[in-house]
Amino acid sequence: MDPPVLQLSPARPSADEVARLLAGRHHDPHAVLGAHPGKSGVAVRVLRPGADAVVLETEVGRMALSWADDGLFTGLLPTGWRADYRLRVTDGNGERVEEDGYRFAPTLGELDLHLIGEGRHEQLWKALGSHPRTVDGVLGTAFAVWAPNAVGVRLVGDFNFWDGTGFPMRSLGSTGIWELFVPGVGEGARYKYEIATRDGRLLQKADPLARRAEAPPATASVVHDSPYVWGDARWLRHRAEHCAQAGAMSIYELHLASWRPGLTYRQLAVELPEYLRELNFTHVEFMPVLEHPFGGSWGYQVSGFYAPTARLGSPDDFKFLVDALHQAGLGVIMDWVPAHFPKDDFALARFDGEPLYEPADPRRAEHPDWGTLTFDYGRTEVRNFLVANAVYWCEEFHIDGLRVDAVASMLYLDYSRQDGEWAPNQFGGRENLDAVAFLQEMNATVYRRCPGVVTIAEESTAWDGVTRPTDSLGHDGSGGLGFGLKWNMGWMHDSLRYFAREPIHRQYHHNELTFSMVYAYSENYVLPISHDEVVHGKGALVSKMPGDWWQQRANHRAYLGFMWAHPGKQLLFMGQEFAQGAEWDHEQGPQWWLLDEGWPAAEDHRGVRRLVTDLNQVYQDCPPLWQLDADPAGFAWLDADAAQDNVYCFVRRDAAGRSLVAVSNLSPSVRTGYRIGLPAAGVWQVVLDTDDSRYGGAGSGRPGPHQAEELPWQGQPFSAELTLPPLATVWLCPQGPELPLTAARLTGARPAGPVPEAG
Repeated sequence: MDPPVLQLSPARPSADEVARLLAGRHHDPHAVLGAHPGKSGVAVRVLRPGADAVVLETEVGRMALSWADDGLFTGLLPTGWRADYRLRVTDGNGERVEEDGYRFAPTLGELDLHLIGEGRHEQLWKALGSHPRTVDGVLGTAFAVWAPNAVGVRLVGDFNFWDGTGFPMRSLGSTGIWELFVPGVGEGARYKYEIATRDGRLLQKADPLARRAEAPPATASVVHDSPYVWGDARWLRHRAEHCAQAGAMSIYELHLASWRPGLTYRQLAVELPEYLRELNFTHVEFMPVLEHPFGGSWGYQVSGFYAPTARLGSPDDFKFLVDALHQAGLGVIMDWVPAHFPKDDFALARFDGEPLYEPADPRRAEHPDWGTLTFDYGRTEVRNFLVANAVYWCEEFHIDGLRVDAVASMLYLDYSRQDGEWAPNQFGGRENLDAVAFLQEMNATVYRRCPGVVTIAEESTAWDGVTRPTDSLGHDGSGGLGFGLKWNMGWMHDSLRYFAREPIHRQYHHNELTFSMVYAYSENYVLPISHDEVVHGKGALVSKMPGDWWQQRANHRAYLGFMWAHPGKQLLFMGQEFAQGAEWDHEQGPQWWLLDEGWPAAEDHRGVRRLVTDLNQVYQDCPPLWQLDADPAGFAWLDADAAQDNVYCFVRRDAAGRSLVAVSNLSPSVRTGYRIGLPAAGVWQVVLDTDDSRYGGAGSGRPGPHQAEELPWQGQPFSAELTLPPLATVWLCPQGPELPLTAARLTGARPAGPVPEAG
């Protein structure tokens, strides 16, 4: 027996409202659709384009709705009937029972909307985006997106055959938020927002706060609800109790997709921690893992700021990788790119038909170097989007550090722009004051919410106070940017320029290695040999070095020894730890075959890798090499003027007064009887020699022991004569219970006990 037909509602929507609904240009579809009590009864309206029939199923039985207009079905329930019901829909795909999403109240509360409006929603990803949840006992997904310039927003996805006609979203007033709860949609559903613009276009956009995305070249967002259970509580407790920049930090930078091409996040979770532990690195830094459409951008042109790239697996798979690294005792740093975003039609560019995430002024919007768009840091909601994104990766994925890319391009309005291509700030200056305020807010928020996390700036200019706290005023009366560390680009350029010279010419450029100590304590530094230095014709690190293959490797080893002894944390890009000769190729990855038994020069490359392993071990065992990185008391030149010898000597100290002496002989000559000053009496031992035969060197030096003579030298009360190997760096420590463990391997001595923990 057919169900009775409900009479038409006397409060039928106007033809204009129906037209706007069908065109996706209605700002409040919930005012038309769903159940609406009135004097004559409960008016029910359902928009189901393509349906042949729609029947209401209530607690008292079924009642058929009447077809009124294109896809619109209406009816009137008697007064007093409850408005909870289900729909039995018949169409070309058969008959199905479903809930009506237009009978539910908004899923965003007043507090969420207030915080979003104020730009202070520090967990924005919990309000916007897609969220599987249960509302009034009904399973579904709540969708919410910020699109203040849109005249209408509809939801399209695989659950509605990418036809959003029956899924218009409602505007939540002046916030610019559009919202819809869709019953029956859950984990794994693919979707986009269809945005009706003021100029009459329909745009299909991925969700800016999607926590999962399709693998490129597909571009849809994916509903995601993580059930992942972390196992790194011990690591997080330890992290919260220690200041990262005050400890040992040796960073291995890599591109996840090409480190071992073809491996997934979960497969990397097996191989990567083991490799890093073997080489004694303390941290790993991932080039951007945020979703990006073009693999050739290496992740630096981001389309999905809240989604790890699906190329290697799911978000939970990426969590599994981070978890595995933490359980292996390794910190995880991630490159983060708030400087710009690509112009791809499906992503952030002109998101609601007009400039939204980017400035309206093209002089500020266009990034001339990369053909991308910059963010509008002065807009409250955009700044909130980015600050919350930084917090998101630290809180949801347990990331230990954010290396912020291209900071200089954010700070200067005239960055890479000619006269007439930029507009000054309100004071007539070139500083981007909105970007400064954003970086300060981001750093302050991350450090407040995420104990033990470190932020790192790639900033290539002399901007004052990059690592000064935001509440500490500089000479100009402004606070610092608040980063924990800054890449020392000046040291990198100067040192690579020096080492690229033939040794015979180095004496005329001696200051290229000493100048860094003039400003070493102006910021807290990382010494970076990053991906940027081994691509685009620059050559791999070993290939930058002069001479034949033996000399290139010797220079490479000496450089690393000098770098690890210099104040600052270390960062080395993958492939340089075993001196591969080719530039990095993002499709091929490191040349692992150079280490294979069958390769004639395999032992040469293995030797360099052994050196990196020992550098990292001695470094961690020796507090003088890291404890006072940001304190002038931790460093002193012994001889900064031996230009004719191409020799550099300095001492590193820790807070307890313990010392390590580093000597670099960057000439191809063995220097015998070379006297250096020593800060303490007793026996000194070579704890690392980059010319050691284990590393592929000639073994020209003498490991000692060396007895300090009571002969003042180089401003020190004691001294000793050494044999300096050619193109090599040598480290010496006083012999005793604090002798680093690696020295025991080099000399056969057994240390008397463990190295006391610094501090």
